[in-house]
Amino acid sequence: MTTARSRPPSGYSAWRLIADELRREIVSGARPPGAKLPPEGELAERFGVHRNTVRQAVAALAAEHLVVARRGSGTFVAEHTVLVHRIGARTRLSDSLGRRGRAAGRLLESAIESVPPAEIAERLLLGDGASLRLEIVLTVDGRPLSRATHWFAAGLVPGLAERFSATGSITAALRAIGIDDYVRAATTVGARHATAAEAADLGLSAGSVVLVTRSLDTLTDGTPLQIGVTSFVADRVELDIGHADLEWDGQD
Repeated sequence: MTTARSRPPSGYSAWRLIADELRREIVSGARPPGAKLPPEGELAERFGVHRNTVRQAVAALAAEHLVVARRGSGTFVAEHTVLVHRIGARTRLSDSLGRRGRAAGRLLESAIESVPPAEIAERLLLGDGASLRLEIVLTVDGRPLSRATHWFAAGLVPGLAERFSATGSITAALRAIGIDDYVRAATTVGARHATAAEAADLGLSAGSVVLVTRSLDTLTDGTPLQIGVTSFVADRVELDIGHADLEWDGQD
């Protein structure tokens, strides 16, 4: 299919649009690992731009490790492994990883919010209570996978930030303060372009796509525990949303 774009939308560079299109083709499997990208001239004709614009788009994909240039041969789709992260009643990234990688969380910021956003206060049933906000980057084998904001009912999680800094794991930190189990009550998923802060923290080029989950976790008695807003690097993860009512029994 030929797509010509002689004039990009205001405020958005043509090379980013081209990178978006090629990235979607790679992530969807339309261009599988090992496939050769069309020559610059062919891509320039397809998108109605100068070759330098195509070159900039392909360079952005190379920076994301999605393509690799081979001197004298061309540019090829790189081998890349997509993590299938299963989101069910008990969502733990370690379960999705199995033995295929090591996950570690890094705390960017923590704060007690005496007046949290209204939506957070309402969903966590805080009333006049405070919330704990954690900003976290999660890596797998040293490569950034997600950036998240976690909101907790502060009174339920004393010392959680310190425990997280020591363990690099929300689940381990919760266990360390006496919360041995929690369940996923709700998850929504969307997609958008990464913000500047997300691109910087996740090592992405401008215009990269992230999958965004918004979630509510509760204690097993239904007490709201945390709200999470997590941005996943779209070409590194696939989200498999399970059915909580089928998964409750037999999980740990």
